[in-house]
Amino acid sequence: MKRIILAGLVLSLLLGGLPALAEYTDPDDEDLLIEDIIEAPEEEKKEVLDTDGSSILTITCTGDLTIGGDSRKRKNIFEDELNAQGGDVSFTMQNMRQILMEDDLTLVNFEGTLTESTYIPSSKKNNEFLFSAPPSYVSLLTENGIEAVSLENNHVMDHGEEAYAETQQVLEDAGIVWSNSEHIGVFEVKGIQVAMLSYLCIDRYDELWDRVPAEIAAAKERYPLVIVSFHWGLEPTRDNPQRGYEPTANQIKMGRLAVDAGADLVVGHHSHRANPIELYNGVYICYSLGNFCFAGNSKPSDMSSIVFQIRFRVKDGVCTSRGFRVIPIRISSVTSRNDFIPTPYSSGSNIDSVLSVLKNNGRKLEYAVPEYPLEWR
Repeated sequence: MKRIILAGLVLSLLLGGLPALAEYTDPDDEDLLIEDIIEAPEEEKKEVLDTDGSSILTITCTGDLTIGGDSRKRKNIFEDELNAQGGDVSFTMQNMRQILMEDDLTLVNFEGTLTESTYIPSSKKNNEFLFSAPPSYVSLLTENGIEAVSLENNHVMDHGEEAYAETQQVLEDAGIVWSNSEHIGVFEVKGIQVAMLSYLCIDRYDELWDRVPAEIAAAKERYPLVIVSFHWGLEPTRDNPQRGYEPTANQIKMGRLAVDAGADLVVGHHSHRANPIELYNGVYICYSLGNFCFAGNSKPSDMSSIVFQIRFRVKDGVCTSRGFRVIPIRISSVTSRNDFIPTPYSSGSNIDSVLSVLKNNGRKLEYAVPEYPLEWR
């Protein structure tokens, strides 16, 4: 077991009672084992069948996973860190690997491309960020228990249609399930098929209001467990750093439509901020899981996020939730910069800070969950 240093952070006072950006200072470092913090009891980890013979699935969902860099720029902060870490791209998951290996399915939003192409579409000429990574970097997924990705976001086309198709092929060749708005990803575990649908909603709601519920309903007729990923919401700006901590009216409407159509879980991303979670008609809606492993910034203004885990009971084709838990994380193992190593928080004050922001920003949501459990109940 490797010991890791987990630096604590403390939440500053929230100004004016408004949804606020979590700001932190560094207390003393704590020398703790990751396993001591979030590892489930042995009997829980080995749970496969309920007492009536139904299957129990544990599913992990995260926000944005962005690796590599911009081929137009000489400096690449991800490659610099990769070289400093010995050249193995799996350095990024050193503090999360055990968690991801112990579940039945991990789903992330893969925001970027796996290609050596340097082609830039005309629509991207003035884009501030472009992302690509060598196809070999798919090992980050295969070697660390990440079985599925959403490929429906505003960066999958950074290098055009051919690179997007190449990315899909690289994932398929590596055994990674992917989904986008035209392709349902299906992952089978314990004899149960889990269907994943993904949609980019930014500026596209009008064309999706009817389409998305219809496609979810059709998927639910074929598969017992349906997960829907949405890339949506608002990003913070320099003028408005608090933007993105709450779902918009369109997100709320679409998320609930997805549930009413048959989704068993809704997960979102894009705002780079963790958003509150709703329990609507018995289904969890995670409006944004923020960043996970994010190579788009050397030190984001908020490096806190959450990983969402849920357990489902499936019997005779019927799926029901067995509860959830969250793992508050910092997207870096250090506080001075972003080293692209997502790391669970160790100190109670850091965890409390993350949960307080979620609860505060959920006050306006009709179905916001009242608590964010850290352990299975």
